[in-house]
Amino acid sequence: MGHNSFGSAFTITTFGESHGEALGVIIDGVESGFEVDVDALQKEMDRRRPGGNPTGTQRNEIDKLSILSGLYEGKTTGTPIAMILYSTNQRSADYSHLAQVFRPGHADWTFYKKYGVRDIRGGGRSSGRETSARVAAGALAKQLLAKRGISISAGTVQVGNVVAVKRNWEETDNVMHCPDREAAGQMIDLIEQVRQEKDSIGGIIECRINGVPAGLGEPVFGKLQALLSHAVMSIGAVKGIQFGDGFAVATMRGSQCNDQRTSEGFLSNHAGGILGGISSGQEIVFQAAIKPTSSIARPQQTVTLANETTTLVIEGRHDPCICARAVVVVEAMAAITLLDLYYTAFGRK
Repeated sequence: MGHNSFGSAFTITTFGESHGEALGVIIDGVESGFEVDVDALQKEMDRRRPGGNPTGTQRNEIDKLSILSGLYEGKTTGTPIAMILYSTNQRSADYSHLAQVFRPGHADWTFYKKYGVRDIRGGGRSSGRETSARVAAGALAKQLLAKRGISISAGTVQVGNVVAVKRNWEETDNVMHCPDREAAGQMIDLIEQVRQEKDSIGGIIECRINGVPAGLGEPVFGKLQALLSHAVMSIGAVKGIQFGDGFAVATMRGSQCNDQRTSEGFLSNHAGGILGGISSGQEIVFQAAIKPTSSIARPQQTVTLANETTTLVIEGRHDPCICARAVVVVEAMAAITLLDLYYTAFGRK
Protein backbone atom coordinates (compact mmCIF):
# COMPACT_ATOMS: atom_id res chain seq x y z
CA MET A 1 0.00 0.00 0.00
CA GLY A 2 1.44 3.31 -1.09
CA HIS A 3 0.53 6.95 -0.47
CA ASN A 4 0.73 6.91 3.31
CA SER A 5 2.65 10.20 3.26
CA PHE A 6 1.51 13.78 2.63
CA GLY A 7 3.45 17.01 2.08
CA SER A 8 6.95 17.87 0.90
CA ALA A 9 8.60 20.55 3.08
CA PHE A 10 6.50 19.41 6.06
CA THR A 11 5.87 15.70 5.55
CA ILE A 12 3.72 13.34 7.57
CA THR A 13 3.58 9.55 7.29
CA THR A 14 0.86 7.76 9.25
CA PHE A 15 0.94 4.08 10.21
CA GLY A 16 -1.13 1.50 12.06
CA GLU A 17 -4.56 -0.12 11.86
CA SER A 18 -7.83 0.45 13.66
CA HIS A 19 -7.47 -2.60 15.92
CA GLY A 20 -3.69 -2.94 15.84
CA GLU A 21 -1.30 -2.39 18.74
CA ALA A 22 -1.01 1.32 17.98
CA LEU A 23 -1.36 4.10 15.44
CA GLY A 24 1.16 6.83 14.85
CA VAL A 25 2.77 9.43 12.65
CA ILE A 26 6.28 10.37 11.65
CA ILE A 27 6.77 14.07 10.89
CA ASP A 28 9.73 15.24 8.84
CA GLY A 29 10.86 18.78 8.06
CA VAL A 30 10.03 20.56 11.34
CA GLU A 31 12.22 23.54 12.21
CA SER A 32 14.60 23.20 15.16
CA GLY A 33 14.38 25.11 18.43
CA PHE A 34 10.58 25.35 18.59
CA GLU A 35 9.14 24.82 22.07
CA VAL A 36 6.23 22.39 21.82
CA ASP A 37 3.23 22.67 24.11
CA VAL A 38 2.68 18.96 24.73
CA ASP A 39 -0.44 19.55 26.85
CA ALA A 40 -2.03 21.43 23.93
CA LEU A 41 -1.26 18.49 21.64
CA GLN A 42 -3.13 16.16 24.00
CA LYS A 43 -6.11 18.52 24.17
CA GLU A 44 -6.41 18.28 20.40
CA MET A 45 -6.35 14.48 20.65
CA ASP A 46 -9.13 14.64 23.26
CA ARG A 47 -11.35 16.53 20.82
CA ARG A 48 -11.29 13.58 18.41
CA ARG A 49 -11.00 10.59 20.70
CA PRO A 50 -13.75 7.93 20.85
CA GLY A 51 -15.89 8.41 23.94
CA GLY A 52 -14.94 12.06 24.27
CA ASN A 53 -18.17 13.41 22.80
CA PRO A 54 -21.73 12.42 23.81
CA THR A 55 -22.96 12.57 20.18
CA GLY A 56 -20.43 9.96 19.09
CA THR A 57 -19.48 6.37 19.77
CA GLN A 58 -19.75 4.96 23.28
CA ARG A 59 -16.37 3.27 22.85
CA ASN A 60 -13.92 4.96 25.23
CA GLU A 61 -10.38 5.16 23.85
CA ILE A 62 -7.86 7.15 25.91
CA ASP A 63 -5.75 8.26 22.92
CA LYS A 64 -2.81 9.21 25.13
CA LEU A 65 -0.17 10.71 22.86
CA SER A 66 3.46 9.65 23.31
CA ILE A 67 6.34 11.45 21.57
CA LEU A 68 9.18 9.05 20.83
CA SER A 69 11.68 11.27 19.05
CA GLY A 70 12.48 14.73 17.73
CA LEU A 71 12.29 16.67 21.00
CA TYR A 72 14.99 17.53 23.53
CA GLU A 73 14.08 19.40 26.70
CA GLY A 74 10.75 20.25 25.15
CA LYS A 75 12.12 21.78 21.96
CA THR A 76 12.29 20.41 18.43
CA THR A 77 15.72 19.26 17.30
CA GLY A 78 15.00 19.37 13.56
CA THR A 79 15.07 15.56 13.35
CA PRO A 80 12.00 13.42 12.54
CA ILE A 81 9.30 13.55 15.20
CA ALA A 82 7.58 10.24 15.95
CA MET A 83 4.25 10.25 17.80
CA ILE A 84 2.32 7.14 18.79
CA LEU A 85 -1.08 6.24 20.25
CA TYR A 86 -1.39 2.82 21.84
CA SER A 87 -4.79 1.13 21.49
CA THR A 88 -6.49 0.27 24.78
CA ASN A 89 -10.18 -0.46 24.14
CA GLN A 90 -10.55 -2.35 20.88
CA ARG A 91 -12.98 -5.28 20.68
CA SER A 92 -11.94 -7.21 17.61
CA ALA A 93 -14.44 -9.95 18.41
CA ASP A 94 -17.22 -7.49 17.53
CA TYR A 95 -16.12 -7.87 13.89
CA SER A 96 -15.69 -11.66 13.70
CA HIS A 97 -19.06 -12.13 11.96
CA LEU A 98 -17.88 -9.85 9.12
CA ALA A 99 -15.17 -12.21 7.87
CA GLN A 100 -17.40 -13.56 5.09
CA VAL A 101 -19.38 -10.44 4.16
CA PHE A 102 -18.77 -6.92 2.88
CA ARG A 103 -20.19 -4.01 4.86
CA PRO A 104 -22.30 -1.55 2.82
CA GLY A 105 -20.76 1.91 2.55
CA HIS A 106 -17.34 0.76 3.74
CA ALA A 107 -14.10 0.10 1.87
CA ASP A 108 -14.35 -3.67 2.44
CA TRP A 109 -15.14 -4.52 -1.19
CA THR A 110 -12.61 -2.18 -2.78
CA PHE A 111 -9.79 -3.18 -0.40
CA TYR A 112 -10.50 -6.84 -1.11
CA LYS A 113 -10.50 -6.33 -4.88
CA LYS A 114 -7.30 -4.26 -4.79
CA TYR A 115 -5.21 -6.20 -2.26
CA GLY A 116 -6.83 -9.65 -2.12
CA VAL A 117 -6.95 -9.36 1.67
CA ARG A 118 -8.71 -7.07 4.15
CA ASP A 119 -8.57 -6.38 7.85
CA ILE A 120 -12.08 -7.03 9.18
CA ARG A 121 -11.24 -5.50 12.59
CA GLY A 122 -12.80 -2.09 12.09
CA GLY A 123 -11.50 -1.72 8.56
CA GLY A 124 -7.78 -1.55 9.29
CA ARG A 125 -6.20 1.39 7.42
CA SER A 126 -9.56 2.49 5.99
CA SER A 127 -10.94 3.11 9.49
CA GLY A 128 -11.65 6.61 10.71
CA ARG A 129 -9.33 5.81 13.61
CA GLU A 130 -6.39 6.45 11.26
CA THR A 131 -7.26 10.15 11.49
CA SER A 132 -6.01 10.24 15.09
CA ALA A 133 -2.46 10.23 13.71
CA ARG A 134 -3.33 13.16 11.43
CA VAL A 135 -4.74 15.10 14.38
CA ALA A 136 -1.45 14.63 16.23
CA ALA A 137 0.53 16.02 13.29
CA GLY A 138 -2.01 18.78 12.71
CA ALA A 139 -1.89 19.82 16.36
CA LEU A 140 1.85 20.42 16.02
CA ALA A 141 1.34 22.23 12.71
CA LYS A 142 -1.20 24.53 14.38
CA GLN A 143 1.35 25.57 16.98
CA LEU A 144 3.96 26.27 14.31
CA LEU A 145 1.41 28.30 12.31
CA ALA A 146 0.32 30.25 15.41
CA LYS A 147 3.93 31.40 15.77
CA ARG A 148 3.44 32.99 12.35
CA GLY A 149 0.09 34.58 13.19
CA ILE A 150 -2.05 32.00 11.40
CA SER A 151 -5.09 30.51 13.15
CA ILE A 152 -7.53 27.79 12.08
CA SER A 153 -10.99 27.10 13.48
CA ALA A 154 -13.77 24.87 12.26
CA GLY A 155 -17.23 23.91 13.39
CA THR A 156 -20.34 21.95 12.47
CA VAL A 157 -22.72 24.23 10.53
CA GLN A 158 -25.23 21.61 9.44
CA VAL A 159 -26.52 18.19 10.54
CA GLY A 160 -29.23 16.73 8.36
CA ASN A 161 -31.73 19.53 7.77
CA VAL A 162 -30.62 21.54 10.82
CA VAL A 163 -28.58 24.50 9.57
CA ALA A 164 -26.59 26.98 11.66
CA VAL A 165 -27.67 30.54 10.87
CA LYS A 166 -25.21 32.39 13.10
CA ARG A 167 -21.42 32.43 12.87
CA ASN A 168 -20.38 33.26 16.43
CA TRP A 169 -16.97 31.57 16.37
CA GLU A 170 -16.28 32.61 19.96
CA GLU A 171 -19.22 30.41 21.06
CA THR A 172 -18.17 27.01 19.70
CA ASP A 173 -17.67 25.57 23.20
CA ASN A 174 -20.55 23.14 22.66
CA VAL A 175 -20.36 19.45 21.83
CA MET A 176 -20.95 20.10 18.12
CA HIS A 177 -18.35 22.90 17.96
CA CYS A 178 -21.15 24.84 16.26
CA PRO A 179 -21.00 28.66 15.93
CA ASP A 180 -24.76 28.81 16.57
CA ARG A 181 -25.71 27.57 20.05
CA GLU A 182 -29.41 27.30 19.29
CA ALA A 183 -28.72 25.23 16.18
CA ALA A 184 -26.24 23.10 18.16
CA GLY A 185 -29.03 22.03 20.53
CA GLN A 186 -31.24 21.08 17.61
CA MET A 187 -28.38 19.11 16.04
CA ILE A 188 -27.86 17.15 19.25
CA ASP A 189 -31.59 16.33 19.46
CA LEU A 190 -31.59 15.14 15.84
CA ILE A 191 -28.52 12.96 16.36
CA GLU A 192 -30.08 11.34 19.42
CA GLN A 193 -33.25 10.67 17.43
CA VAL A 194 -31.18 9.05 14.69
CA ARG A 195 -29.31 6.97 17.28
CA GLN A 196 -32.59 5.65 18.69
CA GLU A 197 -33.67 4.75 15.15
CA LYS A 198 -30.44 2.75 14.73
CA ASP A 199 -29.43 4.95 11.83
CA SER A 200 -26.84 7.66 11.09
CA ILE A 201 -26.79 11.14 9.57
CA GLY A 202 -24.36 13.44 7.80
CA GLY A 203 -23.61 17.15 7.92
CA ILE A 204 -21.32 20.00 6.93
CA ILE A 205 -18.18 21.33 8.63
CA GLU A 206 -17.04 24.89 7.94
CA CYS A 207 -13.40 25.89 8.33
CA ARG A 208 -12.04 29.43 8.60
CA ILE A 209 -8.35 30.32 8.41
CA ASN A 210 -7.03 33.74 9.39
CA GLY A 211 -3.62 35.39 9.14
CA VAL A 212 -2.50 33.67 5.94
CA PRO A 213 -0.29 36.07 3.98
CA ALA A 214 -1.00 36.73 0.33
CA GLY A 215 1.03 34.53 -1.98
CA LEU A 216 0.59 30.92 -0.82
CA GLY A 217 -0.22 28.49 -3.62
CA GLU A 218 1.17 27.92 -7.11
CA PRO A 219 -0.48 28.08 -10.50
CA VAL A 220 -1.29 25.88 -12.38
CA PHE A 221 -1.46 22.49 -10.64
CA GLY A 222 -0.40 23.69 -7.20
CA LYS A 223 -3.37 25.92 -6.53
CA LEU A 224 -4.06 26.48 -2.85
CA GLN A 225 -7.67 25.30 -3.09
CA ALA A 226 -6.55 22.20 -5.01
CA LEU A 227 -4.02 21.27 -2.32
CA LEU A 228 -6.49 21.94 0.50
CA SER A 229 -9.06 19.88 -1.38
CA HIS A 230 -6.60 17.00 -1.67
CA ALA A 231 -5.91 17.15 2.05
CA VAL A 232 -9.52 17.43 3.21
CA MET A 233 -10.92 14.98 0.65
CA SER A 234 -8.39 12.40 1.88
CA ILE A 235 -10.47 12.19 5.07
CA GLY A 236 -12.63 9.11 4.58
CA ALA A 237 -15.90 10.70 5.73
CA VAL A 238 -15.62 13.74 3.42
CA LYS A 239 -17.61 13.52 0.18
CA GLY A 240 -17.46 17.13 -1.03
CA ILE A 241 -15.76 20.49 -0.55
CA GLN A 242 -16.48 24.06 -1.59
CA PHE A 243 -14.62 27.36 -1.14
CA GLY A 244 -16.22 30.72 -0.47
CA ASP A 245 -19.69 30.77 -2.02
CA GLY A 246 -18.95 27.41 -3.64
CA PHE A 247 -21.76 25.93 -5.72
CA ALA A 248 -23.85 29.06 -5.16
CA VAL A 249 -21.69 30.88 -7.75
CA ALA A 250 -23.52 28.88 -10.43
CA THR A 251 -26.54 31.13 -9.90
CA MET A 252 -24.60 34.39 -9.54
CA ARG A 253 -23.51 37.01 -12.04
CA GLY A 254 -20.00 38.40 -12.29
CA SER A 255 -21.17 41.68 -10.82
CA GLN A 256 -22.28 39.77 -7.73
CA CYS A 257 -19.46 37.25 -7.51
CA ASN A 258 -16.37 39.38 -8.12
CA ASP A 259 -14.60 40.50 -4.95
CA GLN A 260 -14.13 44.19 -5.66
CA ARG A 261 -11.62 46.20 -3.68
CA THR A 262 -10.69 49.75 -2.87
CA SER A 263 -7.56 51.32 -1.44
CA GLU A 264 -8.83 50.18 1.96
CA GLY A 265 -9.15 46.52 0.96
CA PHE A 266 -11.61 43.95 -0.39
CA LEU A 267 -15.32 44.72 -0.26
CA SER A 268 -16.41 41.04 -0.13
CA ASN A 269 -15.02 37.52 0.07
CA HIS A 270 -17.09 35.40 -2.29
CA ALA A 271 -13.91 33.59 -3.41
CA GLY A 272 -13.11 32.38 0.10
CA GLY A 273 -9.71 34.06 0.34
CA ILE A 274 -8.16 32.45 -2.74
CA LEU A 275 -7.78 34.05 -6.18
CA GLY A 276 -6.14 32.26 -9.08
CA GLY A 277 -5.14 29.48 -6.71
CA ILE A 278 -3.14 31.90 -4.53
CA SER A 279 -4.05 33.23 -1.08
CA SER A 280 -5.29 36.82 -1.25
CA GLY A 281 -4.59 37.71 2.37
CA GLN A 282 -8.28 37.48 3.23
CA GLU A 283 -9.88 34.90 5.50
CA ILE A 284 -9.84 31.49 3.82
CA VAL A 285 -13.26 29.84 4.06
CA PHE A 286 -14.31 26.36 2.96
CA GLN A 287 -16.97 23.80 3.78
CA ALA A 288 -16.69 19.99 3.78
CA ALA A 289 -19.65 17.64 3.37
CA ILE A 290 -19.54 14.72 5.82
CA LYS A 291 -21.36 11.51 4.93
CA PRO A 292 -23.54 9.53 7.36
CA THR A 293 -21.56 6.90 9.26
CA SER A 294 -21.64 3.66 7.25
CA SER A 295 -22.00 1.31 10.24
CA ILE A 296 -25.66 1.18 11.27
CA ALA A 297 -27.63 -1.41 13.25
CA ARG A 298 -30.31 -1.77 10.58
CA PRO A 299 -30.74 -4.69 8.16
CA GLN A 300 -28.93 -3.97 4.89
CA GLN A 301 -28.40 -6.05 1.79
CA THR A 302 -24.88 -7.09 0.85
CA VAL A 303 -22.95 -10.04 -0.56
CA THR A 304 -20.67 -12.71 0.86
CA LEU A 305 -17.19 -13.68 -0.33
CA ALA A 306 -18.97 -16.26 -2.51
CA ASN A 307 -21.06 -13.43 -4.05
CA GLU A 308 -24.26 -14.63 -2.42
CA THR A 309 -26.84 -12.02 -1.42
CA THR A 310 -27.40 -11.77 2.32
CA THR A 311 -28.74 -9.40 4.96
CA LEU A 312 -26.35 -7.77 7.42
CA VAL A 313 -26.91 -5.94 10.73
CA ILE A 314 -23.75 -4.23 11.97
CA GLU A 315 -23.32 -4.48 15.73
CA GLY A 316 -20.80 -2.58 17.84
CA ARG A 317 -20.19 0.94 19.12
CA HIS A 318 -20.45 3.42 16.25
CA ASP A 319 -21.04 7.15 15.79
CA PRO A 320 -24.58 8.12 14.70
CA CYS A 321 -22.96 11.31 13.34
CA ILE A 322 -19.25 11.84 12.79
CA CYS A 323 -19.33 15.65 12.45
CA ALA A 324 -18.44 16.65 16.02
CA ARG A 325 -15.34 14.43 16.11
CA ALA A 326 -14.37 15.24 12.51
CA VAL A 327 -14.09 19.01 13.12
CA VAL A 328 -10.58 18.71 14.55
CA VAL A 329 -9.56 16.37 11.71
CA VAL A 330 -10.54 18.98 9.11
CA GLU A 331 -8.57 21.60 11.04
CA ALA A 332 -5.57 19.27 11.19
CA MET A 333 -5.43 18.61 7.46
CA ALA A 334 -5.78 22.34 6.73
CA ALA A 335 -2.92 23.08 9.15
CA ILE A 336 -0.64 20.41 7.67
CA THR A 337 -1.25 21.77 4.16
CA LEU A 338 -0.69 25.41 5.08
CA LEU A 339 2.49 24.78 7.06
CA ASP A 340 3.89 22.73 4.18
CA LEU A 341 3.17 25.61 1.79
CA TYR A 342 4.50 28.21 4.22
CA TYR A 343 7.80 26.36 4.66
CA THR A 344 8.07 26.05 0.87
CA ALA A 345 7.39 29.75 0.24
CA PHE A 346 9.10 31.44 3.17
CA GLY A 347 11.42 28.88 4.76
CA ARG A 348 11.53 27.84 8.40
CA LYS A 349 12.50 31.13 10.05
